[in-house]
Amino acid sequence: MQSTDLGNKESGKLWHRKPSPAARDGIIVNIIHSTSDYLPKVLRFLNVAFDSSGDCLIAGDHQGNIYVFDLYGNRFNLVQRTAQACTALAFNLRRKSEFLVALADYSIKCFDRVTKELVSWMRGHESSVFSISVHASGRYAITTSSDTAQLWDLDTFQRKRKLNILQSVGIQKVFFLPLSNTILSCFKDNSIFAWECDTLSCRYQLPAPPESSSILYKVFAVTRDGRILAAGGKSNHLHLWCLEAKQLFRIIQMPTKVRAIRHLEFLPDSFDAGSNQVLGVLSQDGVMRFVNIQTCKLLFEIGSLDEGISSSVISPHGRYIASIMENGSLNIYSVQALTQEINKPPPPLVKVIEDLPKSKLNSGDLKIKVTTGRVLRPAKSRENKIQTRILKQDLAGSFENKENELSDGLNKKRLQVLLKGYGEYPMKYRMFIWRSLLQLPENHTAFSSLEDKGVHVAFLNLQQKYPIKSRKLLRVLQRTLSALAHWSAIFSDTPYLPLLAFPFVKLFQNNQLICFEVVATLIINWCQHWFEYFPNPPINILSMIENVLAFHDKDLLQHFIDHNITSQLYAWPLLETVFSEVLTREEWLKLFDNVFSNHPSFLLMTVVAYNIHCRAPLLNCSLKDDFEYFFHHRNNLDISVVIREVYHLMDTTPTDIHPNSMLHVFVALTKGQYPVFNQYPKFIVDYQTQERERIRIDELDYLRERQMVEDMQAEVDQQRVEDEAWYQKQELLRKAEETRRELLLQEEEKMIQQRQRLASVKRELKVKEMHLQDATRRRFLKLQQDQREMELRRLDDEIERKVHMRDREIATTAKDLEMRHLELESQKRHYEKNLIGNQEAVAKEMREDANAFRQKVDLEEHMFHKLIETDQTQNQKTQKLIEENLAKAGQACLNADWRIQALYKQRCDDLRRNECYQEVARLLRENRRKETEVLDAMMGEEAKKWEEAKEKDFHLKSEKKASALADASRKWFLEKEINGALEHAERPYSKVPRYQIGQVASSCLPRTSQLNDISEMDSSTCISLNQRRIQWDTMERELAERVRNLRQRLTVQARNRRRPPPLLAT
Repeated sequence: MQSTDLGNKESGKLWHRKPSPAARDGIIVNIIHSTSDYLPKVLRFLNVAFDSSGDCLIAGDHQGNIYVFDLYGNRFNLVQRTAQACTALAFNLRRKSEFLVALADYSIKCFDRVTKELVSWMRGHESSVFSISVHASGRYAITTSSDTAQLWDLDTFQRKRKLNILQSVGIQKVFFLPLSNTILSCFKDNSIFAWECDTLSCRYQLPAPPESSSILYKVFAVTRDGRILAAGGKSNHLHLWCLEAKQLFRIIQMPTKVRAIRHLEFLPDSFDAGSNQVLGVLSQDGVMRFVNIQTCKLLFEIGSLDEGISSSVISPHGRYIASIMENGSLNIYSVQALTQEINKPPPPLVKVIEDLPKSKLNSGDLKIKVTTGRVLRPAKSRENKIQTRILKQDLAGSFENKENELSDGLNKKRLQVLLKGYGEYPMKYRMFIWRSLLQLPENHTAFSSLEDKGVHVAFLNLQQKYPIKSRKLLRVLQRTLSALAHWSAIFSDTPYLPLLAFPFVKLFQNNQLICFEVVATLIINWCQHWFEYFPNPPINILSMIENVLAFHDKDLLQHFIDHNITSQLYAWPLLETVFSEVLTREEWLKLFDNVFSNHPSFLLMTVVAYNIHCRAPLLNCSLKDDFEYFFHHRNNLDISVVIREVYHLMDTTPTDIHPNSMLHVFVALTKGQYPVFNQYPKFIVDYQTQERERIRIDELDYLRERQMVEDMQAEVDQQRVEDEAWYQKQELLRKAEETRRELLLQEEEKMIQQRQRLASVKRELKVKEMHLQDATRRRFLKLQQDQREMELRRLDDEIERKVHMRDREIATTAKDLEMRHLELESQKRHYEKNLIGNQEAVAKEMREDANAFRQKVDLEEHMFHKLIETDQTQNQKTQKLIEENLAKAGQACLNADWRIQALYKQRCDDLRRNECYQEVARLLRENRRKETEVLDAMMGEEAKKWEEAKEKDFHLKSEKKASALADASRKWFLEKEINGALEHAERPYSKVPRYQIGQVASSCLPRTSQLNDISEMDSSTCISLNQRRIQWDTMERELAERVRNLRQRLTVQARNRRRPPPLLAT
């Protein structure tokens, strides 16, 4: 994996050698952006997007730097600095050189990557834009935020439509369906709508998901043909919708380690016509798993728990995957490398079995020749290589025994046959096979107890001796070595243990338990007798290797002896590094497939086979440095040939020198607790431990004493420096004192001369001062006089200005009074008009009452004439007497009523005068607010008038009631008199009582008196209104006069206050 740091460069190459991504991770290049400031830091990438070709992508970091990466041309360029973080990117516009950037200030900008200029600036969002979807034509774009989605025309950069929703619902995503004219909007309440792009009319709505698997959708993905919609959320379930049938047709359950889905994207394929079958699922653990939605099988995955993926984008043609990691870097993956194992051609379907000649067949040894390959044809039979396998057929039908049976249903013999046939185990199942071959117990509790003891003191400074770039790998290596040291004390003193364990730590860095148990199993079985001569190399093991080498290649051994090269140089470097220094990763894995599948002596035979295979370059070496370089660096060899040579050595080596006789068979680790490892000289290890402890104590004592000596030396040096400084200071003080004494003498002489000059100067200054004081006094007096004259002029101007202002105010007040007089006149006419109207209405009502009264009088007169006609026979003299008495009584009643009404009118006039006096007094007290108070007085007067009208109305009603009672009594009296007259006509005339005749006469007169009273009331009312009008005019004139007098008094007082003080004689 190549890594590229952009640094402060604006352009450059992505990689310096042709990338060869491994099938294990598929990474083409890892891109990071770090600054070279005083405090260097890594700038995190936030968003990435591919263009329509798929060979160019754009990425932005959190400081607003926008980079374009050309994967085809192997170049990167800084195209823009926006000075703020980007929240979304789009690079598949119709104009290929333009791209859209959504910024943190809620705006969207369009830039040109060639000219690096701003093309357009689009605003309208009120929250952060997290998605930009571009139409297949590149003409339209949809920008989505949490509260709205907006459709933009990329030709004019104008907003066409805006989708507003309720704040309680919220938008998850709005995007175009590929290769169609449909917009899909997904909301937080799981509702999904499809809209027509041109008319923006709703085409359909997907139904709600079933309650049994209901999840809140958060992420969505659509196939290239727009037929299948994948949706996921905070669950390990995936919902697949058929957009043509508008129904949910499949629910996929991800592994249990997936708790939430953060991103979905289909992997395009050139041969699937847009109906993508592989779906990438990014979960909460930072791992992106690619599954087949038809077979529901996990194909491959990218990312890991330690190097998690934050977001990921797949190129349109499906060749590259760009992933932003959680550490802020950018990884570019090769899909071809990741799918290399998947896309292997299937094994041949036809296998040909050929029988051996009949002469070699017998009942006890039946051999079957198995040939794998294509169907044999005559024309190509010679070109096909036939791989044969000889299988001995057991008549009992049993090819394996219990010793070869492994866990998980595997068989060691069958694995060896498979290994010899293919040369290595499949990459996909290699770790599983190794765990089964080594029979790892996976003692979690025991390993946790070792791990809890922490980092061993022997490996605290491991980084200084082995500077590993990856801190994670260093940390795992440190923990594994510490666990081994805590398991057995010898491993804390084994210098080559890091070299031995490093390849396994790098291979199993994500599972430390497996890593520890693999290394422990390797030490127990393949490192037998390595520690018997500790701390020296295992001389016995090296002797075995030398004996085998002497048997199979004496010339090479003699060459080593001639050049003083021992087995510690040509064998031990290979063993202590387990060939990790001289082999590549693939070669090393292939080798250890065979090592773990065979007897522990296979590793020793591999050392011999390696030397024999490389005998030609070794025979050409003559210097010791050349031999050392050869066995510590990679060499050109075919590992398959070396492995075949190992098998040959295993079969052809005599028993007396074969390592099989000296090494025991494979022994697995025990379950529950790990076995005790004490196959080493304990006294040496204990002695070394004691010596190391003693040396550590001595070193601490030495360091403490050296610190004390250094402190004492520092104190002595400091004291010497201080003494030297004190002496120098004293010397300087003495010299300074002498110098200053001489200076003082000189200064005293100068002071005497200066005093003499100063005395003469003082006398001159005194004379000048007296002259100046005299001139200053005269100048001050003149200035004071000028100031007083100026003050007088200012006061005169002020007085004139005040007088002018007073005259202007008086004129303004007069105009205001005239206007007010006109307003009062108009108001008075208005009130008179209203009063005349009211009087006409009252007069009309009075006329109606008078007409009714005349009709009633006519009726009464008719009745009275009827009475007179009946009383014609009565005495005329008595009748006249009675009429006179009635007239006198009626006149007396009229006089009494007139007096009562006069007294009542006087009392009302007194009350009204009292109210007018109070109103005038209030107006006089508030002369500055006369208009408001006049209005208040008019409103009060109006209220009183209405009260007076109500009282008169009440009095009128009472009078009407009294009149009605009098009419009833008169009617009753007339009827009674008529009846009496009729009775009297029947009998002789008798004396009539005077009081009854008087009542009859008086009953004929009251209405006339009432009419007179009404006329008198009308005249009195007119007189009272005229009097009130005259009173108001008088009050207004008096009020204006008082205001004028008040202003004159205020002007006089202001002049008195501004009078200037008398001038003082100087």
